[in-house]
Order: sequence, then structure tokens, then C-alpha cells
Amino acid sequence: MAAKRRLQKAYRNKRFIDSSAARPVRILAEYLEPKARFEKFQIRDTIVFFGSARTPSRETAEAALAQVRKSRGDVAAAKRQVEISEYYEAARTLAFRFTEWSKSLEGSDRRFVVCTGGGPGIMEAANRGASEAKGLNVGLTISLPEEEFENPYVTRELGFEFHYFFVRKFWFTYLAKAVVVMPGGYGTLDELFELLTLVQTLKIKKRMPIVLFGTDYWDRVLNFDTLVDFQTIDADDIDLFYRTDSIDDAYEFITQELTEHALGDPGMTL
Repeated sequence: MAAKRRLQKAYRNKRFIDSSAARPVRILAEYLEPKARFEKFQIRDTIVFFGSARTPSRETAEAALAQVRKSRGDVAAAKRQVEISEYYEAARTLAFRFTEWSKSLEGSDRRFVVCTGGGPGIMEAANRGASEAKGLNVGLTISLPEEEFENPYVTRELGFEFHYFFVRKFWFTYLAKAVVVMPGGYGTLDELFELLTLVQTLKIKKRMPIVLFGTDYWDRVLNFDTLVDFQTIDADDIDLFYRTDSIDDAYEFITQELTEHALGDPGMTL
């Protein structure tokens, strides 16, 4: 008598799941699995922080400066890192204050939870601030070749790793009710311009306060007035975001916008 052949369920077939034929299944999983966790923890909406993964904390930058002085290295570059660390500390402070404000709101659902890309730099700073305020916070990481990092401040149950950039961007945008954009590189600029495009074209219909923090950086990197001069955007499109260097100003702008336009919103809608 022939031995009974054990058949394998399709969803347990790793060769199939990892194949191009199953790509739609993997994409759907990166939508459904985070959705289930967000619902479990009653995460209705978020305040998203974008910014450079390379921005150091003040303690890290100052320790590096002290070491460079001892070794007679590039003091000027180390001093510049100390200056740049102000953005880390600003993100940390803002996330702390937003989290305390969020926790003070009435209701059982968790509103306006801090969310980042889950990496180092500005992302770590915002998750750190939220954690120091004893609040849940979200980290939406992306798998990258030859890059490892640890952000220990992301709430364990709300840390995600995505393969597909577009699904990760969906979760940034779908849950976001406000965005703070700190100085950053290609990734930050990509996220900023995709968000501005969605708002400009009304693909995002919800009110979306966007703060560009660090006016010197943004004025030097992006000349939006030139876009108006060349008639590639309307003058009104510059009003899609708010620029400031003040932590208090950014906090007041976003909390006022959320209080007036988002507190009564049912949650996750574009």
C-alpha cells in the first residue's frame, strides 16, 4: 500500500509565498496585518514625524565633539553636528508635548498618536519623546539592504517592518491627521512632496496641517517661490504648509488645527 502523501496548504508553501505569483498576497498582508493591530490598540489617527535618519541627539553630538577635541580631529564638523542636533531635541520635545496633550483628551480611543518611520535620527527622537511621555507610539520601518538600526523607543506592539514602500506610505497617510517635517534627505523630500501632491489634488480630503520645521534649512533647500514664479504651482499652494523654528509655535498650530477640525472626525479617512 502506497504511503499517504501529505499535501501542503498554499499559505504554508514558502516557495509560493516568496514568488512573484504571490506578490498580491504579500501586498495585502502588509495592509491587513497592520490594520488588525491598529484596531486592536484603538489607534484612530496619528501625528507623523518625517526627518533625517542621520540627525544625532545632543548627548551623542556633544560626546563626539569631546572625543574629536581629544584626538584633534575635525572640530568644525563635530560642532556642526551639535548645531544640527537641535532638530533632534525639537522633535523629541514636540512628540512629548503632543503625547501629553493626546492623553488628556476624553474618550477611550487613542487619538493623535506619534508615528515615525521607526528608524534612527529624527524618527528616534519623536518616538523617544512619546515614550518619555508614557504614550504609545508607532514605527513604520522599511527593509533596506545592508542597513541595520535599532530604535528602542517604538512601542513593541506597534513596530512594523514593510517591504513595499507604497504600502508603508499608505499607512503614514491614511492614519495621519497632522505632519511635522524636520530637515531630511531624499526620503524626507519624497515623503513631503508626495503628501503635498495628495493634498493639492484633493486625493486627501481631510484637513492636514503640515509643519516644515527649520526655516533656514527649508528656505535654502527648497525655493517654493521659484515654483510660483515659473507658474508650476499656484501662489496659494504655498499655504499648504506652515514654516516655523519655534517648538511652541508648531505645537500651538497643530493642536489648534486638530481641535478645530479633527477631534470630531471618525478617524481613518482620506
